[in-house]
Amino acid sequence: MAKLTKESFIESLKEMNLLEIKELVDAMKEEFGVDPSSVAVAAPAAAAQEEAAGPSVVTVTLVNAGAAKINVIKVIKEITGLGLADSKAIADNGGAIKENISVDEANEIKAKLEEAGAEVEVK
Repeated sequence: MAKLTKESFIESLKEMNLLEIKELVDAMKEEFGVDPSSVAVAAPAAAAQEEAAGPSVVTVTLVNAGAAKINVIKVIKEITGLGLADSKAIADNGGAIKENISVDEANEIKAKLEEAGAEVEVK
């Protein structure tokens, strides 16, 4: 088997949707006993640079599901991996969709939810 380079691995990740990436992270947790999303190694200079750029982690919050609530429930279910009842509860009551995620991922989630008709905040 050929060795997988980090460049080819990153290119593969770019082609995956959020659910596929979540499944990959879960498989890595199971195989290696380590949560890859919680491991962060950064030089102090890089951390200072990130702080100057703004928050590195944010929370996506549903403010209003809008008129097309069924579409919003489907998107919430896809993003979070929750069941239908839990996804519907979030759509009905609002609240956090995903917490402590990168700004880029938050913007992707926000775009998907807004496309489905929801009103979303990123904090």
